[in-house]
Amino acid sequence: MATYDKAIESYKKAVTTAASLAASAMLVRGVVNELVPYEVRDLLTSGLGYLRSRMSSQHTVVIEETEGWAANQLYDAARAYLATRINTDMQCLRVSRVDEGKSLIFSMEEGEEMADIHDGAEFRWRLVCRDNPGAGAGNGNGGRGGNGSYRVEVRSFEMSFHKKHKDKAITSYLPHILATAKKIKEQDRTLKIYMNEGESWFAIDLHHPSTFSTLAMDHKMKQSVMDDLDRFVKRKEYYKRIGKAWKRGYLLYGPPGTGKSSLIAAMANYLKFDVYDLELTEVNWNSTLRRLLIGMTNRSILVIEDIDCSINLQQRDEGQDGTKSNPSEDKVTLSGLLNFVDGLWSTSGEERIIIFTTNYKERLDPALLRPGRMDMHIHMGYCCPESFRILASNYHSISDHDTYPEIQELIKEVMVTPAEVAEVLMRNDNTDIALEGLIQFLKGKKSDAKDSKGENVDHVAKEDAKEMMTK
Repeated sequence: MATYDKAIESYKKAVTTAASLAASAMLVRGVVNELVPYEVRDLLTSGLGYLRSRMSSQHTVVIEETEGWAANQLYDAARAYLATRINTDMQCLRVSRVDEGKSLIFSMEEGEEMADIHDGAEFRWRLVCRDNPGAGAGNGNGGRGGNGSYRVEVRSFEMSFHKKHKDKAITSYLPHILATAKKIKEQDRTLKIYMNEGESWFAIDLHHPSTFSTLAMDHKMKQSVMDDLDRFVKRKEYYKRIGKAWKRGYLLYGPPGTGKSSLIAAMANYLKFDVYDLELTEVNWNSTLRRLLIGMTNRSILVIEDIDCSINLQQRDEGQDGTKSNPSEDKVTLSGLLNFVDGLWSTSGEERIIIFTTNYKERLDPALLRPGRMDMHIHMGYCCPESFRILASNYHSISDHDTYPEIQELIKEVMVTPAEVAEVLMRNDNTDIALEGLIQFLKGKKSDAKDSKGENVDHVAKEDAKEMMTK
């Protein structure tokens, strides 16, 4: 019993001593906070941290969210990069979603740590948040963030690693983070399509679902276009070395409904390029055209659809009668357009693609078709058996069917566009009924074609008879 009483007494003394020490520490901390200026306290903390770092084998790199008035691109890159490396088993996570069409975004919460392995070296990350003593102050940057707004809290990433990996961290790991984050941003960003009004561009989100895998197009031609695009985006130094503007021109021609607009959307989705849909009938002057074109961003696609009929482009500076046009009456001319396609103004941007579309290639001015302007001419023809199979897979998720041989033979005999085939396939969700409907549709077109051919033969015969009678 005496031993138990002594133990209780010792425990009470220990608790009392601990409470006294805690109270003293709090008192000292309060006095220090009241009497010692923040700058001195910060200096002492930094000094202790410096001594600790000199004695440690670990190095730490601090990446602040902002750098003065500007946002720190490395911080944004690290946040995007780490979001792909987050372990969902972490005790505390931050989850968000900024777009209804996007997936959940996981990120670190304050104080949490995670490890990442790069080239055999371990790098430990920690998110740090601290109060900003300069918020609202009139000195320095006034506590402003990268967007000019006042921030009460300052966030930063601390990246720790063994000191033997210092060179690897600076010369390999951080550049790897920047490059990876750039790819992530390009993949996740929402594409825009711009329309022109006056001298300005107006943008809306581009959600066109067309891709090369769903495009009803000859496989060899499709692969040729994809290879050409891949080669183009990798050739920045090549274009610089040969002294040419980093741009590429494509002419899409063929009957209506053959997929020209779908190919443009597939190219935009493939490259993650914004689209600028230029309506030439809305442009009154060459100077306005120039301002619109230089207002485009890099990594974009300029589209002029139905260029043969969208506007009456005059050859160079000549009027319809071959005389020089009055500058005061000068509207958009072929010369003004060509100056951007391959003239001095073609260097006003980089990594740009220019696409012209037409239903009638033969109507175009030869100046538009010259090599160096439209680099690749792509014929968008009528539906072929391969295109039909792609459409059937798109609309009914099938790769084969008993009716395929008959449909493919009919498609070889009938001029039918992919748009017409797609419209018939959409009429019924039942695959058998939809394909049977397509057979009847193709037979009808075949019959109409024969009747039309017969009428033409009769017409020619009558004209020949008239001519013989006249003689």
